Order: sequence, then structure tokens, then C-alpha cells
Amino acid sequence: MLNITERHQHILTKLQAEGSVTVLDLCRELNVSSVTIRKDLKLLEDKNLLFRTHGGGTLHNPYTVDRPVNEKEKIRSAEKTRIAIAGASLIEPDDCIIIASGTTVQALAKHIHPVSSLTVVTAALNVALELIRHPEIEVIQLGGLLRKSSSSVTGPYSEKILGDLSCNKLFLGVDGIDIEFGLTTTNAMEAHLNRKMIETAQKTIVLADSSKFGKRGFGRICGLEDVEQVITDSGISEHTVKTLQGMGIAVTIV
Repeated sequence: MLNITERHQHILTKLQAEGSVTVLDLCRELNVSSVTIRKDLKLLEDKNLLFRTHGGGTLHNPYTVDRPVNEKEKIRSAEKTRIAIAGASLIEPDDCIIIASGTTVQALAKHIHPVSSLTVVTAALNVALELIRHPEIEVIQLGGLLRKSSSSVTGPYSEKILGDLSCNKLFLGVDGIDIEFGLTTTNAMEAHLNRKMIETAQKTIVLADSSKFGKRGFGRICGLEDVEQVITDSGISEHTVKTLQGMGIAVTIV
């Protein structure tokens, strides 16, 4: 059996290779109890060598904070543009789609160039303003409580409208993607509206740059079993790609 120093070295080596570790895997690999592994992870976190998560640990701070949309749109803008172009290529003639909120889906709206009729349901004011210049697009703007930080609406009015609709695709932006915890955003009301959007759409497509993986926001949207496709950039780890694909999720890397 390995001593504590050897166990810690094994954990840190695995973290460097895969970006995250789970208690279950470490118990099996090191032949020790979950209590021992959790103590090891706490000691390593106390030394600022990792961040503990539900059921494991990660190299990166898993908690994300709310930022104004005009600040967020400047972050990783090149990656967001490539992701947006790939997302727009999935839109087909006569589709009825939902576009949620966030700077990545705002970039999506900028790259939608319809050749025939398209119906878009959106919670985001900035998305609606991008799309109203296209005569081929019918925009249904959801109503409700306006979140100034995201320029989008939340609340029961939005959810009630969605309850009367059925759409082909949902293009969803998120603040965090955790393999175990699922998709999250920084606002609980927005997370609830996003869940309603998932129920309304036949297919959920997540648009998220690679920095969102391993992060968690305050509000949980859903588990990854509710997602059909993820579009991201080449910064995503190979381990994460294989994990997503093993869950039956199509992964598009731009």
C-alpha cells in the first residue's frame, strides 16, 4: 500500500493528465477507502494544489461568478465566434428554434443568415435585436423579469409562453459544465427557465468555450443526460471529450 506522499503524488499526476479526479477512481487505483481519499483531497486543497468538487477534485476553480454581458462578450471572443458559426450551420429551413441567453448565443445570432423562413424564440434582448433585421426570421421575445447583467428575462411569464410551444432545437449557453453535476448558470431563476426550454425543444445543443468545463455556477440547469450535442473549442481535454462521447453526446470541436 502506498504511503501518504506517494498517494498525493499519484493524485497530482492524474490531475495534470486529466484535469480532474474522482474519489471512486482513486479508491480503486490506490486500494484505500473513500475516507482516506477525501482526507488526501482536503490536505491537497489546503496546500492550494487542487479544488475539491462533489465526488472528486479539479485543478481549476470550479465556481464561476456573474459578470455583466458587456464584460463577458470580450472574453474568448475568437473561440465564441467559431463556436457560433458551427452552431449556425445546424439551423435548417423552416426550423423553429430557441436561443437562450449569454454572449456565445449572442454571437450565434450574429451568424444566422437564413435562406428561408425561421422562427426564433428567445429570452435575450440582445439576441432579438440581432435577428429583427432579417425579414425571413420571426422573433418571439419572451417576457418577464429583466436581468440587467445578462440582458435577458426570467420568471413565470417566460415559462408560461414556452409551455404553449414546441421547437426543433435549443441553443443553450451556460456558465459551467461539470461532468457529475451537469450544466449550471450563475442565476437560479435563469436555470429554471433553461430547464423549461429543454422540455420545449426536441434537441438541446450547448454552445460553450472550453473554459466552461470543470466550472459550476449557483443554479443547476440539468444533467448531461439531457444534452444531445456540445460545440466547443480545441482547448477541451481529450479525456473530457471521450467522457462526453461515452455518454452519447455528440461533440463538435472548432
